[in-house]
Amino acid sequence: MADSATQARQSAIYLLDQILGEGRLLSECLGAGALDRLPPEERARAQRLTLDTLRGLERADRLLKPHLQKAPPLTVRNALRLGTVELAHGEAAHGVVHSMVEIIGRSRRHGRLKGLVNAVLRKVAADAPSAWGRLRVPRLPRWLRDPLVQAWGAPAVAAMETAHFAGAPLDLTLKPGASAPGGEVLPTGSVRLHDAGQVSALPGFAAGDWWVQDAAAALPVRLLDPQPGEAVLDLCAAPGGKTMQLAAAGARVTALDISEGRMARVGENLVRTGLSAEMVVGDALEHGGQYDAVLLDAPCSATGTIRRHPDLPLAKDGSEFGALIELQAQMIAHAWTLVKPGGRMVFCTCSLLPDEGEVQVEEALTLYPDMAVDRAALDLPGINPAWITEEGGLRLRPDYWLDHGGMDGFYMALLRKAADRPE
Repeated sequence: MADSATQARQSAIYLLDQILGEGRLLSECLGAGALDRLPPEERARAQRLTLDTLRGLERADRLLKPHLQKAPPLTVRNALRLGTVELAHGEAAHGVVHSMVEIIGRSRRHGRLKGLVNAVLRKVAADAPSAWGRLRVPRLPRWLRDPLVQAWGAPAVAAMETAHFAGAPLDLTLKPGASAPGGEVLPTGSVRLHDAGQVSALPGFAAGDWWVQDAAAALPVRLLDPQPGEAVLDLCAAPGGKTMQLAAAGARVTALDISEGRMARVGENLVRTGLSAEMVVGDALEHGGQYDAVLLDAPCSATGTIRRHPDLPLAKDGSEFGALIELQAQMIAHAWTLVKPGGRMVFCTCSLLPDEGEVQVEEALTLYPDMAVDRAALDLPGINPAWITEEGGLRLRPDYWLDHGGMDGFYMALLRKAADRPE
């Protein structure tokens, strides 16, 4: 039977095959139980190996290219990529090479190529640790890089790629009055842990003192500024970070999401933190009612989250952008009908594409005469005025706060609805 390290590596190769060969997202694979048979430590190791390989894919391919006359089958190629990344990061050559040869040797389809794996990785082992750092920071695929360069310029995109390659630290949002399990307090108030380890083992997790939420993702609720007793609707609520922020502020929260499974996770988080919200599984476009405030975190390309989801640009190709942009416009239109006169709405997306942020708000302002942007809502601790956009929204990018470890890419704007006119 394979040792635990080899099992974790084999699972990582399977995940790489699914992402790079089948176009599946890592979250889909994990949700389908891809790692459920592994013990917790090896499950975490398999995920880390997968993420490290995806982040360093371009560098791994460059180091492998001189040693391959032609591209081997995908599974073999992914074993070589994973092995190369581990060798470049200083893992012992004997253990890495032995594991990869064993994994490929046991394969019915690819067993004949175990000699190739052995020979190539032994050659790579000689220069990978020193050569790795001389290679350029891996670039985004052209389908995504080109529109981002058009939007933000090549230097900014290169800085974003540096942030993506570095990965993401762990950010926490604290319940009012709770203390943090160490870490750095960021300018906007989130707490950042640079070497967190197992989340559930951190002080305060079991007590529900905090929840994991990127610093950028914590800002839409701060813009909305929920007040005690207000009726607030959190559309597309899962996984629940914003729902918990709203509830912790004392609002009467309705949390809605179309996914029953994802809403179950929201419920688990609410129980752990001792917070409450009405939970609704349903279609945001069919929900009715009137609310003092609505938070619309709309479905989007998620291109702002590549720091923690490096599989996204490799599993996708941008073909879904048009449908997402149309859905966002429909959701803004419907959500606006749920806002009481004199009420407010935050529209946000974790996207780096202006079509999913700035452009949506610009178009909405022309369509709805009773809608206005509240720029004053952006006067918050830690907000750089340079991040405020022409139409009055807030544009966040992964290359902001690079000295702190970056942030997710996000767009958000607070939209106020005119009060009823007197008769």
